[in-house]
Amino acid sequence: MDILKVLSRGIKKSAKSSLSGGSAVGKLPSSGTKTNPQLYHDEVRGQKRKRDVEEPESKIPEVLPEVDFFAPKDVAESKPAKKAEAKKGSKRAASPDAEAGAKLLSADECRQLLRSHRLKVTLLGKRDEQHKVKKSKKKKAVVEVKKDKKPPQLNPQPLVSFGQLRSTYNLSRRVAENLSYQGYRVPTEVQMGSMPLLIRPDLALKGEEGLENGIDLLAVAPTGSGKTISFLVPAINNIMRRRAQEKLHGIHELEAIVIVPTRELAYQIVNVGNQLVKGTGLKILGMRKGMILAAESQDIGEDDSDDDEEKPEESENEEEEDDEEEEEEDDDEKKRKSRKPKVMSKVDILITTPLLLLNFLTSGSASTQKVLPTVRDLILDEADVLLDPLFREQTLGIWNACSSSDLRLSFWSATMGSNIETLVTEKLASRAESLGITQRPLVRLVVGLKDTAVPNIMHRLIYTASEQGKLLGLRQLLRPTSSIDSGPPLRPPFLVFTQTIERATALQEELKYDIPLEAGGSSRIAALHSGLPDAAREAIMRKFRAGEIWVLITTDVLARGVDFAGVNGVLNYDVPGSSAAYVHRAGRTGRAGREGGIAVTFYTKDDIPFVKTVANVIAESEKQAGKTAEESSVQKWLLDALPNVGKEDRKKLKERGVESRRSGNTAQITSRSGYERRKEHNRQGAIEGSKKRKMEAGEDNGKGNRDGEWGGIDD
Repeated sequence: MDILKVLSRGIKKSAKSSLSGGSAVGKLPSSGTKTNPQLYHDEVRGQKRKRDVEEPESKIPEVLPEVDFFAPKDVAESKPAKKAEAKKGSKRAASPDAEAGAKLLSADECRQLLRSHRLKVTLLGKRDEQHKVKKSKKKKAVVEVKKDKKPPQLNPQPLVSFGQLRSTYNLSRRVAENLSYQGYRVPTEVQMGSMPLLIRPDLALKGEEGLENGIDLLAVAPTGSGKTISFLVPAINNIMRRRAQEKLHGIHELEAIVIVPTRELAYQIVNVGNQLVKGTGLKILGMRKGMILAAESQDIGEDDSDDDEEKPEESENEEEEDDEEEEEEDDDEKKRKSRKPKVMSKVDILITTPLLLLNFLTSGSASTQKVLPTVRDLILDEADVLLDPLFREQTLGIWNACSSSDLRLSFWSATMGSNIETLVTEKLASRAESLGITQRPLVRLVVGLKDTAVPNIMHRLIYTASEQGKLLGLRQLLRPTSSIDSGPPLRPPFLVFTQTIERATALQEELKYDIPLEAGGSSRIAALHSGLPDAAREAIMRKFRAGEIWVLITTDVLARGVDFAGVNGVLNYDVPGSSAAYVHRAGRTGRAGREGGIAVTFYTKDDIPFVKTVANVIAESEKQAGKTAEESSVQKWLLDALPNVGKEDRKKLKERGVESRRSGNTAQITSRSGYERRKEHNRQGAIEGSKKRKMEAGEDNGKGNRDGEWGGIDD
């Protein structure tokens, strides 16, 4: 021990120790950090507003009012009148015309409150068009349609508190109680702007025309901001309100469908929805293979009548073949099939991935297709990826199968490109024209700045030069030192994102001995990807939420929507394929406004042409969070030095990732050097060659050696 170093230590903590995370343990999401649901609350016109979270404490008066216990008798006599008046007020608040007893904000107050929370509400699809007639040289009239660049901006009534849902917007009493029991008090920005629009658009947009049948909504809000509650509560309330008006009780009819891209997200939404429908009689289910829903069949066309006449013969032959196959099956298999009769599922709200539901809709005869006329709410969660070419055909197939003219649509994501908005607008217009109905207003809600990460987490870009440098950097993050050069602390539990399934599996094999046996050993590290069966994926998710798994290595299958409240950080072991992928990956930490989360991105010399996309997102996110240029983790000199990414390169990166990591030869996840790998490869080759030569020699001895002498142990 260096006695001079011990004696020279000061009492106060140095800047290095504070930056390395020594005092930030209490701010980690996993340590139960106090959630702050509202991400933004800016000053408006020089007036600093107090945060809504602190309002209940500030409302407590310092001096209690004086109470006269010996008041005249007429005060006591007026109590029944007060009770009757209160009863009338409660009935008035619970009635459909609740605006009479509701306290609505003025237009100026709505504008200021929306601006302070960085909420922007615009009307899409109905822009004012100016027609100009020009005459050409041939004297033919040419009509030019000039569209306004900016769509009209709206200032709807914002949701100040969840209690206002019951008093002002006539939310179901049971749903309001479930929300209160779950601890929802202060709405987030997306809940503040979307729930009034979806529950009572005529009240939220009072004075606007064409709101008799509601609106379609396109919402863009940061990750972890409560979008699931925002679309589930209105869907549940709409079903209960309609059934109460029509006096339908004790029935189950599919009225709402939520489409999500992954199974993990579907199971999560089912769990959240079951908490909201307790005591309501509604049933929320996740779509599974073999599930049968109430659907109607429609003929695709009548042109194939000759083919239809031949189909019964073909079906008879198929049935005979099936009978022969069934006779060859084991008795156990027959018993297993007989135990699972096909029963129609009773469900009110269905949560599904696109392919599962589309397979059910397209099953059966090729001349007919199934439609869902009872569905009145179609919700696309992570709509940008559902309408991407990967899922677009499947999603549009479900959309077309929802044939009700009263269908309400809502689209939700943290990232939404202009191409998705254009597709949604065109599809809504063509659907209204084909059904001969009036198109609903399409309202777009944007929280903060589009395509940016949440402002309450830290971002770090770390250059590791090579694949071996990535492993070294990850091990340094697993065991941070007091030196500031070791980088930001990344304390478990955290997520590690890789580009492919093979790389996720290889990284798990490489790290499984890094955690000592006393702390749980290899059981603390797991890999989750789409190649695993459903049961294994559910078990890994359950263990990670319970804290039994500390490091979860995964692909982009967990990048969207999945809510992990206590994740301390995210490590992009491989650079994300797009800016949207980075936003969603980084959004797995810092959920519900929790502070202390961190997003670390490793990049090598192969990633330098693609890093600028991620660096731009980090710069915009930190600017949105109010950080200065000196506090930013991405300096201007780095942005200027990084090359720009071309359109074709961005497209290839989004579809396939970095090409060198797909071959598996040039970029392997291993701590062994290239020389050691070549040496081991040559040794294995020499062993295989020696065995082959000895086998050939043994065969020659067997043919030519008549004495039958033993040629050694290798024979």
